Amino acid sequence: MGNLYQRFPVTVEKGKGAHVWDIDGKEYIDCMGGYGVALVGHQNKRVNEAIKAQVDKIITVHSSLYNKTREEFLKALISIAPKGLTQVHLNNSGAEAVEAAIKFARKFTGKKGMVAMKGSYHGKSFGALSLTFNPKYKKAFMPLVEKVSFASFGDINELRSVVDADTGFIILEPIQGESGINVAPEGFLQEVRKLCNEKGIVLIFDEIQAGLGRTGRLWACEHWNTAPDILCLAKGIAGGVPMGATLVRPDILAAISKGEHSSTFGGNPLSCAAGIATLRALTEDGLIENSEKMGIVFREGLEKLKEKHNIIREVRGKGLMIGVELKFEVKDILMNLIKEGVLMLYSGRNILRILPPLVISQEDITTVLEKLDKVLTKEEENLNVQRQN
Repeated sequence: MGNLYQRFPVTVEKGKGAHVWDIDGKEYIDCMGGYGVALVGHQNKRVNEAIKAQVDKIITVHSSLYNKTREEFLKALISIAPKGLTQVHLNNSGAEAVEAAIKFARKFTGKKGMVAMKGSYHGKSFGALSLTFNPKYKKAFMPLVEKVSFASFGDINELRSVVDADTGFIILEPIQGESGINVAPEGFLQEVRKLCNEKGIVLIFDEIQAGLGRTGRLWACEHWNTAPDILCLAKGIAGGVPMGATLVRPDILAAISKGEHSSTFGGNPLSCAAGIATLRALTEDGLIENSEKMGIVFREGLEKLKEKHNIIREVRGKGLMIGVELKFEVKDILMNLIKEGVLMLYSGRNILRILPPLVISQEDITTVLEKLDKVLTKEEENLNVQRQN
């Protein structure tokens, strides 16, 4: 796999619910969740049974042919989609979902200008990378797609200033993930929606990380009662099987001619079977409600740790999409949490990112908070010793 990933010293062998075990049998509470992919928990019974049943039928059916499993998944997804998004392009990842959205919006509007947010992350393929803000991901691959502007997340006046007559779409994450779990300020999404309506601009929401119950609502944009024209999904949509989806207004997708966009693996029956099971788990097994409830428990516990440890600068997020900003780099914190049996993510250099499966229990959260308290206490003791020396 080359030197492409920041590796943690854990070889995962199996998982169940919100727990994983390494090859030596050591158990961990999984607050990484495969970067948000393990949405409905490891070895989710619905997903496992759906995959096994589909394998005995057929694994791949190209979208030039019909398939009942795909049809059932599309009906299930459209039935819960934000208002007006009644067409779907199925693909294989978040980056692919964004690439499709770029093409659909550009063809529909006939305009070349693209606007994204500072702090954005939309993927690492060329189009998606062009809309990703952090220069460290982009500088080696310039030039990227032209005519991209960035505005400060939450600043409607700055956003208005970068929009011009050739702006085809605005893309944003209702809650920015990669840059540190930055939640849209109250009223911002409504103002962006109003701006897009005024100017005839397509509004794209990237809910690849924030969607499907992660924030305690089925869609993150529900927190602000706002719907986009295009919605990008992926990560946990098929319970861990690779899948992406671009939900689109029908008039926008109607602008695309046959052959102008496609996906060989998109909509394969195996992913669709897992997707059906995932949507049922989310909507019928109380996982969205658990995300909201456990998110409150988690954040309240983290706020108490903030009162105790002055090295915590801020706790933010919604549901089980949580960021903990510290006053120094988190690498040692993450490594010490691993020793304590907790897997956690980072955003940038100084933010802990928490994306556990939505099945996580209050007991697990209590344990994670206790382990984090222990690790932070030890870190503060080390810092005090360094200052004294």
